[in-house]
Amino acid sequence: MDESNIPVAQQLADERDRSSIPEVFRTIPVRTSGSFGRRFLAFLGPGYLVATGYMDPGNWATALAGGSAFGYTLLSVALISNIMSILLQMLCARLGLGAGLDLAQACRRQFPRPIALVLWVLAEGAIIATDLAEVIGTAIGLQLLFAIPLGLGVIITAFDVFLVLWMQNLGFRWIESFVIAMLGVIFICFGAQVWLANPDFAAIVMSFIPSPKIVENPDMLFVAMGILGATVMPQNLYLHSGIVQTRDIGRDEAAKRDAIRLASLDSTLALATALFINASILILAAATFHSAGHTGVAELQQAHALLAPLLGAPIAASLFGISLLACGLNSTVTATLAGQIVMQGFLQLRLKPWLRRLVTRVIAIIPASAVTIFYGERATAKLLIGSQVILSLQLPFAVVPLVIFTASTRVMGAFTSPRWLTISTSIIAAIIILLNIKLLFDVFTSGGFSLFGDVRRWLS
Repeated sequence: MDESNIPVAQQLADERDRSSIPEVFRTIPVRTSGSFGRRFLAFLGPGYLVATGYMDPGNWATALAGGSAFGYTLLSVALISNIMSILLQMLCARLGLGAGLDLAQACRRQFPRPIALVLWVLAEGAIIATDLAEVIGTAIGLQLLFAIPLGLGVIITAFDVFLVLWMQNLGFRWIESFVIAMLGVIFICFGAQVWLANPDFAAIVMSFIPSPKIVENPDMLFVAMGILGATVMPQNLYLHSGIVQTRDIGRDEAAKRDAIRLASLDSTLALATALFINASILILAAATFHSAGHTGVAELQQAHALLAPLLGAPIAASLFGISLLACGLNSTVTATLAGQIVMQGFLQLRLKPWLRRLVTRVIAIIPASAVTIFYGERATAKLLIGSQVILSLQLPFAVVPLVIFTASTRVMGAFTSPRWLTISTSIIAAIIILLNIKLLFDVFTSGGFSLFGDVRRWLS
């Protein structure tokens, strides 16, 4: 039957039933006319949920390790990773709004079932790695602010599912507003901390130019790959392609093209905010720890303890704890939504959101609890940085399908990616694959970064 002959209400019901997030699918009205500002405001939101994933607690650990060990050198990695993210998120918006598919749905429909299942397992692994960082980071934030023991804090984080569930019932705009408010808190906290640190701004500017030492030094490359994995996160590609479909856009080609442009602008501005925060963490570590000779700071608790005496301002430690807890709470929201999109998009398995969240939470809490119980607080940095490297290794399995789908007329119809965007993101995919190959070679031949020097021995 010709889709044009189907009533719009019936089309919407069918589309909602196929959606990975049916509770919020096309629930936010969008203006098809009026000023640019009014139309853009309707699309303001999803980009900031995506940006949250680029500054989760795992990113903090990698940025602290990079800044304290190598000064400002890895700022170029943060910048390049951010540019990569902006281009890849443009593809996500195009896939979600142009083809009406999230990345998980596209993989299930376009690939043979065995390949799709492998990609699903890898995507779930990425979400669990993110959840690990979130569990540890939120628990540390609770410990720093309220003196709650780390082990108890890990358990408490299992119940944040109810916060997400409550907000989702209120409407998707409530979730977006909460995330943007928390990002505002983080932005202010880090702006104040960087001002207190009084960094070398000339050195900062020069460090945005890539140094060959990053590739030549295995230790530096390991942390750089952690930053890449913490910035260009695979689950964010699934997330963005799904949540842009919360907008009730027009069904004609002109309306969809306008929606793609506005959604891309939203994610670009949001990721610029993420770059400021990510760079601020690294700058803070470089200006405060590296310059004072503390080159091995990777633990969040250690950073918190050193900030006040080194900066001479007790409020710096409080700002650090507040921003860490805000990051953990924000990551809760995005991990919940990404997990729902991945499971339902790949498997069409409809679990209640709270049940889906608790299952992944338990899986994350087991290793997090084991680390804190058996190895103590000083082992948490290993788990945080390791989770980000795992994300980096899984990136190609999300990026390559995304580039393929958005370049395909069969999938996208009239909304295929411009040639410049396809070429740019193809180069990004190639760079990520090559860096992953080199990272694996370094880890298994020289032991890699000192935090993971035991990898070869564990596997031998």
